[in-house]
Amino acid sequence: MRKFLVILDDSRECLNAMRFAAMGASRTGGGVQVLAIIPPEEFQHWIGVGEIMREEARERVHAHFEIFAKWMIDRRNVNPELVIREGEAVPEILAQVEEDGGIGMLVLGASPDKGGPGPIVTALSRRLGSLPVPLAVVPGALSKEQLGQVW
Repeated sequence: MRKFLVILDDSRECLNAMRFAAMGASRTGGGVQVLAIIPPEEFQHWIGVGEIMREEARERVHAHFEIFAKWMIDRRNVNPELVIREGEAVPEILAQVEEDGGIGMLVLGASPDKGGPGPIVTALSRRLGSLPVPLAVVPGALSKEQLGQVW
Protein backbone atom coordinates (compact mmCIF):
# COMPACT_ATOMS: atom_id res chain seq x y z
CA MET A 1 0.00 0.00 0.00
CA ARG A 2 1.45 3.37 -1.03
CA LYS A 3 1.17 6.20 1.45
CA PHE A 4 0.58 9.90 1.08
CA LEU A 5 2.99 11.74 3.39
CA VAL A 6 1.49 15.00 4.66
CA ILE A 7 3.03 17.51 7.04
CA LEU A 8 1.19 18.54 10.20
CA ASP A 9 1.90 22.08 11.31
CA ASP A 10 0.04 25.17 12.50
CA SER A 11 -0.51 26.67 9.05
CA ARG A 12 -3.94 27.22 7.48
CA GLU A 13 -2.88 25.45 4.31
CA CYS A 14 -2.14 22.29 6.28
CA LEU A 15 -5.88 21.60 6.34
CA ASN A 16 -6.12 21.42 2.53
CA ALA A 17 -3.05 19.21 2.35
CA MET A 18 -4.65 16.83 4.89
CA ARG A 19 -7.90 16.76 2.93
CA PHE A 20 -6.07 16.09 -0.34
CA ALA A 21 -4.04 13.25 1.17
CA ALA A 22 -7.10 11.65 2.76
CA MET A 23 -9.14 11.89 -0.44
CA GLY A 24 -6.28 10.46 -2.47
CA ALA A 25 -5.77 7.58 -0.07
CA SER A 26 -9.49 6.84 0.00
CA ARG A 27 -9.73 6.79 -3.80
CA THR A 28 -6.61 4.75 -4.42
CA GLY A 29 -6.72 2.35 -1.48
CA GLY A 30 -3.58 3.89 -0.05
CA GLY A 31 -2.70 5.21 3.36
CA VAL A 32 -1.85 8.51 4.97
CA GLN A 33 1.20 9.15 7.07
CA VAL A 34 1.11 12.41 9.01
CA LEU A 35 4.54 13.82 9.82
CA ALA A 36 4.95 16.39 12.58
CA ILE A 37 8.33 18.01 12.98
CA ILE A 38 9.33 19.65 16.23
CA PRO A 39 12.04 22.24 15.61
CA PRO A 40 15.18 21.92 17.74
CA GLU A 41 15.16 25.53 18.92
CA GLU A 42 12.18 24.74 21.13
CA PHE A 43 14.50 22.80 23.46
CA GLN A 44 17.52 25.08 23.81
CA HIS A 45 17.03 25.43 27.56
CA TRP A 46 18.24 23.72 30.68
CA ILE A 47 17.87 19.96 30.45
CA GLY A 48 14.82 19.71 32.73
CA VAL A 49 13.00 22.61 31.09
CA GLY A 50 13.85 21.32 27.61
CA GLU A 51 12.40 17.90 28.42
CA ILE A 52 9.18 19.44 29.72
CA MET A 53 8.90 21.58 26.58
CA ARG A 54 9.56 18.55 24.36
CA GLU A 55 6.75 16.63 26.08
CA GLU A 56 4.37 19.58 25.75
CA ALA A 57 5.18 19.87 22.04
CA ARG A 58 4.44 16.16 21.56
CA GLU A 59 1.13 16.54 23.42
CA ARG A 60 0.14 19.43 21.11
CA VAL A 61 1.01 17.32 18.07
CA HIS A 62 -1.08 14.41 19.34
CA ALA A 63 -4.05 16.71 20.05
CA HIS A 64 -3.95 18.17 16.52
CA PHE A 65 -3.44 14.75 14.97
CA GLU A 66 -6.49 13.33 16.76
CA ILE A 67 -8.72 15.95 15.14
CA PHE A 68 -7.43 15.15 11.64
CA ALA A 69 -7.44 11.40 12.28
CA LYS A 70 -11.08 11.44 13.39
CA TRP A 71 -12.07 13.32 10.25
CA MET A 72 -10.10 10.95 8.00
CA ILE A 73 -11.60 7.87 9.64
CA ASP A 74 -15.17 9.17 9.76
CA ARG A 75 -15.31 10.87 6.35
CA ARG A 76 -12.80 8.98 4.21
CA ASN A 77 -12.43 5.61 5.93
CA VAL A 78 -8.67 6.18 6.12
CA ASN A 79 -6.78 5.42 9.33
CA PRO A 80 -3.70 7.67 9.32
CA GLU A 81 -0.46 6.99 11.13
CA LEU A 82 1.47 9.65 13.02
CA VAL A 83 5.23 10.11 12.91
CA ILE A 84 6.95 12.73 15.04
CA ARG A 85 10.50 13.81 14.26
CA GLU A 86 12.70 16.46 15.82
CA GLY A 87 14.94 18.69 13.75
CA GLU A 88 14.86 21.06 10.81
CA ALA A 89 11.80 20.59 8.58
CA VAL A 90 13.27 19.88 5.13
CA PRO A 91 16.01 17.43 6.22
CA GLU A 92 13.51 15.58 8.42
CA ILE A 93 10.95 15.33 5.60
CA LEU A 94 13.58 13.99 3.22
CA ALA A 95 14.84 11.54 5.85
CA GLN A 96 11.31 10.23 6.43
CA VAL A 97 10.77 9.69 2.71
CA GLU A 98 14.09 7.88 2.42
CA GLU A 99 13.52 5.70 5.50
CA ASP A 100 9.94 4.66 4.69
CA GLY A 101 9.83 2.91 1.33
CA GLY A 102 6.02 2.87 1.40
CA ILE A 103 5.67 6.59 0.78
CA GLY A 104 4.42 7.20 -2.73
CA MET A 105 3.73 10.94 -2.64
CA LEU A 106 4.61 13.96 -0.54
CA VAL A 107 1.70 16.38 -0.06
CA LEU A 108 2.31 19.98 0.99
CA GLY A 109 -0.06 22.90 1.38
CA ALA A 110 0.87 26.21 -0.27
CA SER A 111 0.11 29.44 1.53
CA PRO A 112 -2.30 31.73 -0.31
CA ASP A 113 -0.47 34.75 1.13
CA LYS A 114 1.45 37.12 -1.14
CA GLY A 115 4.69 36.25 0.64
CA GLY A 116 5.00 33.01 -1.29
CA PRO A 117 3.94 29.40 -0.82
CA GLY A 118 5.86 28.92 2.44
CA PRO A 119 9.40 27.95 3.41
CA ILE A 120 8.97 24.17 3.10
CA VAL A 121 7.32 24.35 -0.33
CA THR A 122 9.96 26.81 -1.52
CA ALA A 123 12.87 24.69 -0.25
CA LEU A 124 11.54 21.41 -1.65
CA SER A 125 10.58 23.00 -4.98
CA ARG A 126 14.26 23.73 -5.52
CA ARG A 127 14.92 19.98 -5.24
CA LEU A 128 12.12 18.73 -7.50
CA GLY A 129 14.49 16.99 -9.88
CA SER A 130 16.08 14.94 -7.12
CA LEU A 131 13.10 14.13 -4.87
CA PRO A 132 12.57 10.38 -4.53
CA VAL A 133 8.75 10.72 -4.73
CA PRO A 134 6.30 13.01 -6.53
CA LEU A 135 5.41 16.25 -4.76
CA ALA A 136 1.80 17.47 -4.71
CA VAL A 137 1.43 21.12 -3.75
CA VAL A 138 -2.14 21.92 -2.75
CA PRO A 139 -3.18 25.58 -2.93
CA GLY A 140 -4.32 26.82 0.45
CA ALA A 141 -7.03 28.97 -1.13
CA LEU A 142 -8.96 26.03 -2.64
CA SER A 143 -12.41 25.47 -1.17
CA LYS A 144 -13.55 22.04 0.05
CA GLU A 145 -15.72 21.79 -3.06
CA GLN A 146 -12.85 22.60 -5.42
CA LEU A 147 -10.60 20.17 -3.61
CA GLY A 148 -13.25 17.47 -3.89
CA GLN A 149 -13.32 17.89 -7.66
CA VAL A 150 -9.65 16.89 -7.90
CA TRP A 151 -10.36 13.33 -6.80
